[in-house]
Amino acid sequence: MPASTPPGLLRILLEDLRTVLARDPSIRSLPEALLHPTITAIWAHRLAHRIHRRGRRLTARLLMLPVRAFTGVEIHPGAVLGRRVFIDHGAGVVIGETAVVGDDVTIYHQVTLGALGWRQDNLRADGERRHPVVGSGVLLGVNATVLGPVTIGAGAVIGAQALVISDVPAGHRALAPVAAQTGRSGERPAADLLRQAASTGSW
Repeated sequence: MPASTPPGLLRILLEDLRTVLARDPSIRSLPEALLHPTITAIWAHRLAHRIHRRGRRLTARLLMLPVRAFTGVEIHPGAVLGRRVFIDHGAGVVIGETAVVGDDVTIYHQVTLGALGWRQDNLRADGERRHPVVGSGVLLGVNATVLGPVTIGAGAVIGAQALVISDVPAGHRALAPVAAQTGRSGERPAADLLRQAASTGSW
């Protein structure tokens, strides 16, 4: 096969299956990998994306609707996914219409590759990118949020809970603060505990 010829759909789907087996230590066989939520979500998207590119937007959206309900993964049919993309657990993952995800990207649960919201996006020209571009080999940690037309360079790590609204260079890390330990709760002043309750919205 010439280097310029893209691989066929069947080859890509089999590659997705082997990726689950390689990256999830709880999966021991290819038949078991078939039950992983990333397979349902990514395989459906690969088909929906082809339909979307032919201009059948409504059909593509209808295809992805039950996938969202079944897996908790919402990938717009217009998004571009590379090869060997792995979505671990799946729950709460959102990938927007103009997002581009490179090869060998790992996405943990509750990750959002989103836009900045209609107030800003409705001012953009038609066809202008609203969502992130994620380079090859990037790792997106649990509950990471990447918003807007930013670029995450190849091999970067976006840590758990991180909010990213600007470009991250290749190989760099964008990490959220780690929780500070303050000793046993019984030793903390009442005012400190009250502040913690207020910050978590537990009134």
